[in-house]
Amino acid sequence: MNDADREAVYGRNEYYWGTEPNELARRTLEEFSGAETQSAVSDTQWGSETPTVIDIGAGEGRDAVFFAENGWTVYAMDVSPNGLAKAERLAERRSVTIETVEADANDARLPEMVDAVYSAGTVQYIRPENRERQFRRFQADTKPGGLHVIFAFVDHPDVPTPPDWTDNEYFYEPGELAGYYEEWDVLEVESVIFDDESGGEPHQHAAEILFARNRP
Repeated sequence: MNDADREAVYGRNEYYWGTEPNELARRTLEEFSGAETQSAVSDTQWGSETPTVIDIGAGEGRDAVFFAENGWTVYAMDVSPNGLAKAERLAERRSVTIETVEADANDARLPEMVDAVYSAGTVQYIRPENRERQFRRFQADTKPGGLHVIFAFVDHPDVPTPPDWTDNEYFYEPGELAGYYEEWDVLEVESVIFDDESGGEPHQHAAEILFARNRP
């Protein structure tokens, strides 16, 4: 969505993306919890501390609030003031706390060192010339053993450009996302093609989902 359409959609009372978490958020929680469980109690990266996650492109907050409901300290980052306001309202309704950060993913810095960076459907807004710098920034502010879960739309020869694609969105090349994580342990890269009806017109998207862990 372009800026005007996004603010109009997020300015409505109803939640455009709904209020239940994305399946990717559930998978992130499972991956993180599994890694913690596999560590000896005395050796765990997190010990008794509450894990900290930042949701880059939190939108209306459904995933950020889900992480908070599971006991995480949560930063919800987005460029949209209307989206962040709705995220705060959702958190209040669910009796949890999140901290919102209004920032553009093209030049954002993380507010503190985090245990996990999560982004579902936002990194396509990072302009190609900014990608190397931004991924390095996100990695530098991730604790040893920390997790990144990134969803990126990719250019695919069999999938036309979606009708709601805008001038400030940029496809990734297949395999490009993992290339930014050569110094990390890439746990999984999943390629997917899925149906979508956002914008009111049925279409498809091609994407890659990356799970990567910072080496201790």
